[in-house]
Amino acid sequence: MITLPEGLDHVRTTRVFDRDTVPAGLLTTHRIASGVWGRLVIHRGSVTLRFEDEPVEAHVVGAGEHLVIPPDRPHHVEFGPGDGAFSIEFHRTDEAN
Repeated sequence: MITLPEGLDHVRTTRVFDRDTVPAGLLTTHRIASGVWGRLVIHRGSVTLRFEDEPVEAHVVGAGEHLVIPPDRPHHVEFGPGDGAFSIEFHRTDEAN
């Protein structure tokens, strides 16, 4: 399990997204900027986060759980059956300012 490195500053948290409000860009391949780490936080249901680099990894994350997303790693989110909802926290190093 990937963890947030120590010494990061919390920058912001998105609003809560569900399948009706998720920005289309999160459903297709994208990356978080260098020096910025994401933390996918699931509020209800479950969401799959799929890392698209080698090795390809899919993580199903359930309500009350979170998953750390490292910088520069290609990924996207997928909704399965049910009523999933999530937000994303962004944390960065001082060098990423």
